Amino acid sequence: MKKLLFVYNPHSGKGQIVGKIGTIVEILTKAGYFVTIYPTQRALDGYDIVCAADGQYDLIVCSGGDGTLNEILSATMTHIHGKTPIGYIPAGSTNDYARTLGLPKNLIKAAEVIAEGNIISCDMGRMNGRYFNYIAAFGLFTEVSYSTPQNVKNVLGHQAYILESIKSLTRIKNYNMTVTSNDMTFSGEYIFGMISNTDRVGGFKGITGRTVDLNDGLFEVTLVKSPKTPIELQQIVAGMFSKSQKSNMIERFKTNRILIESEESITWTLDGENGDAHQRVEITVIENAIRIISNCGKKDSKAIEDKGSIVEENNEE
Repeated sequence: MKKLLFVYNPHSGKGQIVGKIGTIVEILTKAGYFVTIYPTQRALDGYDIVCAADGQYDLIVCSGGDGTLNEILSATMTHIHGKTPIGYIPAGSTNDYARTLGLPKNLIKAAEVIAEGNIISCDMGRMNGRYFNYIAAFGLFTEVSYSTPQNVKNVLGHQAYILESIKSLTRIKNYNMTVTSNDMTFSGEYIFGMISNTDRVGGFKGITGRTVDLNDGLFEVTLVKSPKTPIELQQIVAGMFSKSQKSNMIERFKTNRILIESEESITWTLDGENGDAHQRVEITVIENAIRIISNCGKKDSKAIEDKGSIVEENNEE
């Protein structure tokens, strides 16, 4: 039998994964795998166990939130060079990247998708030596995911992020920075920025752009300028959430490399986890770096196009 390592975070979401382990393992066993189970005990535990496995498994499956997935993918990049396929059973409160991959919210159905084994290649990002699979961001709202207590997430689910986001509105800060990307350089004051490879952030679909390509070697860049008037604030809202997404207050482009230099250290988040503070951030895209199981069709797994309006999704199971 093929060997499968199943790493799960028993505290993600509302802990629903714990009561479904038996059914999930049965599904994976029937798919031809000998399953080894490991519940994480602390932060970066998933990273360590995958590094220790050192390529001994034919498939690695993880269950948890976006942070758990980041640990597993970072470990495969560091020690396995992205060769071992990854299966993901989303059990967090938001699960943006899982939705981009078309994975079901239902844990059992997600395990069935893994059993089917539709593997696609996806790009990975690297920021100052650290890997991320779907977003690196700074500024407004970015501390919400990793600063929200786990017990609050478990009780309120996605609503916890909404409440924490409202609190952060009272702490809007401007960052003066210079941005260099391939053949262009510009400077300005910004309140928020993200470099992403997902079709949704914080449950909002389409906020990163109208067309997202998971394996084109390019990430989407969104930089929000500092508003000086109520009209400029309205332009930001229109640029982020309207169908056209056109606004003079927002810089949007695609790139495979970006350098951001600021006058002060800026705190970043990587896949919803603390990315530390930096004055100089260099981000590069590693094309087709990982192999991950997706529920998108062959056509849709390459380019995900959203032709409708941007809406917030209910991510409860």
